[in-house]
This record gives sequence, C-alpha cells and structure tokens, in this order.
Amino acid sequence: MKRLLICGGHIFDPVGGTAASGDVVIEGDRVVDVGLNLDGDQAIDASGRLVVPGFIDCHVHVMLDDVDTLRLIQTPFSLRFFQAARNLERTLRAGVTTVRDAAGADLGVKQAVSTGLIDGPDMQIAIGMLSQTGGHGDEWMPSGECIHGLWPPHPGHPSTVVDGADEMRRKVRELVRAGADVIKVATSGGVISPRSDPRRAELAEEELAVMMAEARAAHVHVMAHAQGTTGIKNAVRAGVRSIEHGVYLDDEAVEMMVHNGTWLVPTLSAPHAILRQADAAGGVLETTRNKAASVLEAHKASVALAYSAGVRIAMGTDAGISRHGDNLLELELMNEVGVSPVDALRAASTSAAELLDGGSDIGELTPGKRADLVILDGLDLSVQELAKRVRTVIHRGVVVQDASGAVCRP
Repeated sequence: MKRLLICGGHIFDPVGGTAASGDVVIEGDRVVDVGLNLDGDQAIDASGRLVVPGFIDCHVHVMLDDVDTLRLIQTPFSLRFFQAARNLERTLRAGVTTVRDAAGADLGVKQAVSTGLIDGPDMQIAIGMLSQTGGHGDEWMPSGECIHGLWPPHPGHPSTVVDGADEMRRKVRELVRAGADVIKVATSGGVISPRSDPRRAELAEEELAVMMAEARAAHVHVMAHAQGTTGIKNAVRAGVRSIEHGVYLDDEAVEMMVHNGTWLVPTLSAPHAILRQADAAGGVLETTRNKAASVLEAHKASVALAYSAGVRIAMGTDAGISRHGDNLLELELMNEVGVSPVDALRAASTSAAELLDGGSDIGELTPGKRADLVILDGLDLSVQELAKRVRTVIHRGVVVQDASGAVCRP
C-alpha cells in the first residue's frame, strides 16, 4: 500500500493549541506517522502552509438548501436526495470531513456516503426532531394546513410530532429502528417554525424523562434544539448531551451546563443566513424574518457568556439554513463574539470529536487516527476568512480537493 507524505508544513495540535514544523504520513485511511524528515511514495508539499485536522460540523441539514417555504413545497420529493448529494460534496470540499445531520437525512443518505456511492463527509444522523403539537417541528400553518416543507415523513423518516410519554417512548424507538445515531428534540420553539415562539418551553418533564430513558437504553445521545431560557434548563436537567443554538442563556443556565458537562453548539450562522435570504431573494416567512432579527444580539451575548464561563463548545452551522460549503464562516462568527482563534479551531476538531464520541478516531493528526486533514494557506492560527485559505482536503486518506498544485514529487 502506497504511503502519502504531507511534507514541509506546520501541523496544528488542537490539544496544545500550537503549530510546529512536521510531516504527516498516510497509509490507507489512517495517519501512520507524524514527525520530521519522514518519507513516502507520493508527496504533497505543504511548505508555508498550515496542516489541520479535517473540520467537524455538529449541526447540518444536508436535505435542505434554504427555508424558502414556497420553493420547498413545490420541490419534488425525490429531488431532495440529489440536492443532498450535491450539498455533501460541497461540504466535504470546504474542508468538513465529519458532520452530524440534525434532521432530514435518513439511513439511505448516510449509507450512500459510507459505501462510496456519493462523495461526502462521514455522517451521524438524527433523522427527525421530536416536537410537541404546536412546537418547533410541527409544520401546521396559520391557514390550518400542514405543509411538510422542511421534514416530510417518508419510509425511513417517521413523523416526529409527539404528545405524552407513551407516544414519546414509541417515537424514540422508531427513530432508533430507522438508524438514528442521535436523538434530537425541541425543548423550545424556534425561528423557522411558523407557529412557535423561541422563548417558549416545550414538552413536559415526564415526556423528556421517557425520551432520555429510551435514548440511554439504545446507547445514543440526545441533542436539544433549545433557544428559550426555560427550555434550555429543562433540557439540561433532563440530561441531554448538547444544547443546540442556546439563544437566551442566563447565568443559571450556564452554571447548570458547566456543572452537568452539557455542550453548546451555537449555530451563529443561522440567523445571519435567514436575514440575508429574506433581504436578497424573499421566500422567507415574515414571522421567520422577524424572529431571526429579534434573536441576533441575544444569541451573540449568550455564546460570549457561555464561553467566558467555561461551557464546552463545538462547532455547528445549521447548514441548510446557512449555505452548504460556507461552514467555516461559523468559526469567524465565534471569534467575533470573543472565542479565541485556537478555541474556535478546537471547537471544530478535538471538541467536536469529543461531543460526537469520536475522539479516538478523529479531531487530531496523530498516528492511528483517521486520515482527515486540510491544508491551509499561510501559517497563522486565525479563523478570519478561513474558507479562502483552504487548499487541499484529504478525507480517509483520499485527496478530494487540491487547489495548491504543489507536489514534492509524484
């Protein structure tokens, strides 16, 4: 088996937060050596460039392109799968080598990637999002019609609107049966749902308790869409693994998260993307636009508060609401609210890997781990305009994107 050498670059160590000269040797889909003056059969010259682990996005929706409701309801159902293939390829070429799909993708999409049928990052999938009637995942419109614009149920993707402990128990089991790697629940309203309020808590304590019991029995974690303060606290008390969005955090919520080891996946990109879409192309409900505008500043303040208190943070973009392929913009937005560049890079590498229980396989460039890496122009440990610096992307030892043209030797 041929050995691929990445030579002459500076290798970023997320644990230490530093970068130093070194080479990386890849054999098959694994890193087999990291050090100085190494050798291989083929080589890529990374001189003057930064070599980082493949980025990890913990919150995407590969079956969505945007939240244009009119367009979505006129889109043929099967077209979404072809769009997902394109979105996965864009994500991979942007340097994201692992994703957690937070609703939409089913087991078939995941297997299309894992079997090599389509190009894309490795995936964990939630399949759907558990929601109460009238909650963030309930797509009833003011007209009284239910328009499945975002998450149309289909074989392999059950309906996820639940009320009561018995329905919750069955639905978690159905999602696990369908192949869910993680259970997603909405414990508050949201921005894009037409009839819910982001500040309002959703689902009762007994419903959440049953959900957690079933998730633990199936050995899967729970991620909670939680924007309002009470909904966040309810989710943390229940024992979820991560809070997604966390728009209206307060000191008590942050203290609870630190005490319980609960992760925050901020998705700062999402409200910015909704407002850009609303202003540029239309198709966004007025209620959605207004909610996005109202959460923007609170969202930034909450992420800053969580970071300063020591809450563990992993990168998530809500891509599908934001644009696929623009994933690395999230790290810039995190930096703008006070997250250091090194901690932002950690949020997309070692921290994200730990959240996904993948620390033994991804997140660092060390021998034995998966050969996922990105070569960036320049040596700066900066996240500003990071996407423009991406030159080479390697996923499982295969070069999937190479704009550098720099080869030590064939």
